[in-house]
Amino acid sequence: MTARLLRSPIWAAGFAWILFVPFGLLVPLVAQPGRGLKIVDSREVKVQGGVIHVDFAEGKLDEPDAILRRIQSAAAAVTAYYGHFPVARVRVLVVPVAGRHGVVQGTTWGDMAGFPGMTRLRVGEHTTDADLRDDWTTTHELVHMGFPTLPDDQHWMEEGLATYLEPLARVMTGELTARSVWHDMVRDMHQGEPGVGDEGLDHTHSWGRTYWGGAMFCLMADVSIRQQTHNRRGMRDALRAIVDHGGTIDQNWDLPKALAIGDAATGTHVLTKQYARWKDAPVTVDLSELWAQLGVRMEEDQVSFLPNAPLANIRESIAGERLK
Repeated sequence: MTARLLRSPIWAAGFAWILFVPFGLLVPLVAQPGRGLKIVDSREVKVQGGVIHVDFAEGKLDEPDAILRRIQSAAAAVTAYYGHFPVARVRVLVVPVAGRHGVVQGTTWGDMAGFPGMTRLRVGEHTTDADLRDDWTTTHELVHMGFPTLPDDQHWMEEGLATYLEPLARVMTGELTARSVWHDMVRDMHQGEPGVGDEGLDHTHSWGRTYWGGAMFCLMADVSIRQQTHNRRGMRDALRAIVDHGGTIDQNWDLPKALAIGDAATGTHVLTKQYARWKDAPVTVDLSELWAQLGVRMEEDQVSFLPNAPLANIRESIAGERLK
């Protein structure tokens, strides 16, 4: 989850920041997340193109090295997807949570405390490697580094992109299989469909539309780009180009600027045209037909692939190598 920093009506007097979270709640926030916490240990994780400065706040952790390894593997997945880590310097603040297991919560900010990107992870004190084996939150948060900070009505793209890209990046490093990725897409993507009263992605900010509606936008764009380019280009090419043009979390852009750069990189107008259709009106996707075209079949919670499906080659390109 990325955090939205807004100025409150009393900001001119210097009293408060306000945090806007995707659930539509407004809560107070100090200017620098983690201020007032005692840092008891600091480490560095080096990845291609960047360094991640990891601070551990005061509190008990049974296996801090397991958490460090998880941050390393999450950063490696993001690096694999983009070709290099999107920003040169990142701070990750690990805040222990007493009596818990696993990653409890993650939040990411741009241009914070001297770092282009900062992620705060609230992690249970009893967290082990086994607990982190299925962790998606750390990768999701670090994916946010590779896209500009958008206006609030376009925040769905930041969260939807991270929801879509996180498992694909983990496939590239062997953490996940393509089969598990498609299983989860078939199981969960319907949550992004518009409901009654929906007014388009820029105006309907429910949890489902923000995360899975945004992910659906990315999936449909990826498929369309690959169809129009005979599978020579995809969403990954668009996103790499946006980063190469400076579109990272520490930059404030609007979405049309980012999408225009992505379209130029793929030689299409898919992103710009799709956004024009989806931003102000509900767009329903026939997911059953999409899975059939891609050759993804779910039966009794098990996924199988149809090698002769019309878009089987696109399915294989999106989520990794051909599966036997």
